[in-house]
Amino acid sequence: MLEFEYLCDLKVDVGEIVTMGHGPLGERRIVAIIGGTFDGPQMRGTVLPGGNDWQIVRSDGVLDVDARYALRTEAGDAIRVVSQGYRHGPPEVLAALGRGEDIAADKYFFRTVLRFETGAPDLAWLNKTIAIAMAQRKARQVLLTSYRLL
Repeated sequence: MLEFEYLCDLKVDVGEIVTMGHGPLGERRIVAIIGGTFDGPQMRGTVLPGGNDWQIVRSDGVLDVDARYALRTEAGDAIRVVSQGYRHGPPEVLAALGRGEDIAADKYFFRTVLRFETGAPDLAWLNKTIAIAMAQRKARQVLLTSYRLL
């Protein structure tokens, strides 16, 4: 049986979508991660600028996301995050998201799997953690609520 424990909420600030054109797998895009915050019972801090979300818009309309970025805790510890998943939904909902409209999270599917890496002794448990996040796209932000798989 699978069990989950709330890990944290992440508010990831993002830049403009840069399209790299259509390739063999679909439209390749990159979105800069420019900051943000995270907050949970065992850790809180900021999302560091400099990460990226490498995306592919597949021919079936699914957005394949591969985000890699870093967090800095209030104590000054760095955490690497790899967040991979899918976003899909009805064409009219995806079009509204593309226009930057605020769409309720229950109107589309946006889930990612998160893995972490840190050298911080107090956070070493993250190096063995897999988390699942429910996400929501805002105009310039991605909101993720993550749960650690026990």
